[in-house]
Amino acid sequence: MNVLVTGGAGYIGSVCVEQLLNAGYRVTVFDNLSEGHRAAVDERATLVVGDLADRQAIMDTVQQSQAEAILHFAANALVGESMTNPSKYFRNNVAAGLNLLDAAVAAGVRKFIFSSTCATYGVPERLPMTEDLPQRPVNPYGESKLMFEKILQWYHQIHGLEFAAFRYFNAAGASERFGEHHRIETHLIPNVLKVALGQRDSCDIFGTDYPTPDGTCIRDYIHVIDLAEAHILALPPGRAGFFNLGNGDGYSVRQVIQTCERVTGKSIKAIEKPRRPGDPPRLVAGAEKARRELGWSPKYPQLEKIVQSAWDWHRKHPQGYAA
Repeated sequence: MNVLVTGGAGYIGSVCVEQLLNAGYRVTVFDNLSEGHRAAVDERATLVVGDLADRQAIMDTVQQSQAEAILHFAANALVGESMTNPSKYFRNNVAAGLNLLDAAVAAGVRKFIFSSTCATYGVPERLPMTEDLPQRPVNPYGESKLMFEKILQWYHQIHGLEFAAFRYFNAAGASERFGEHHRIETHLIPNVLKVALGQRDSCDIFGTDYPTPDGTCIRDYIHVIDLAEAHILALPPGRAGFFNLGNGDGYSVRQVIQTCERVTGKSIKAIEKPRRPGDPPRLVAGAEKARRELGWSPKYPQLEKIVQSAWDWHRKHPQGYAA
């Protein structure tokens, strides 16, 4: 099968491209390299440098790649930035995404798999978070992803485009070849590991007075290879709908830092800071639907293994893809 991957030069996209190729798929990557890295694209894939805002470029690429399925990872994903520049998020995550959907319909693409987020739920009413929870985003990033989810439902109803939308929790870890390198790094695990690498003096703990056992936020971490596996499992016909992707276990910020200390064998200094606006105390996935309907089973649910894979990659690539 020919698969087009938008955002395939980014963190999650690059690992998914690698896993698709390992599984025998033919892959074309479409990426503007504004956040992704050319070196993060597996050499077995075909890279097309282009922007989804360029309607003709994506129309041509979908046709020429003879794509039978599209995996859509390309998006802006900084929650804080979305609160100061909402226009960027609605233009890139919604309007540009429409160009991709129209190209898919025009080319007769059979399957569309969308990289969504647990941020569509906002502050959850209960835990673990299941797909039937009300979706009340608290930032433009989450709102932009929810808007695209709704558009997908209309394109399915009107054009018959089958889709699967995955609501990620906290992606982490690395494969042997591809890992996490954001130009602006906001994720906890890589920022903690930067301290162990000697690239930062300390990491930050935002809020120590939450109603959790140690007062810090609790999040559900999922290995990026397990995320990629879910996308591959959703490619066959009939596997469609909305799915949470997480391990169902939550770890606090302090627990993550302690795990990084154990894995790296280094002491990691942490600075306590005030809460960030809009951070829910706990976000933990209920992912039984993906297990039941897709046959998905995470291979690396333990936080220690997730951190170990990230640490192995960062030690080999201390400057990420910059080197």
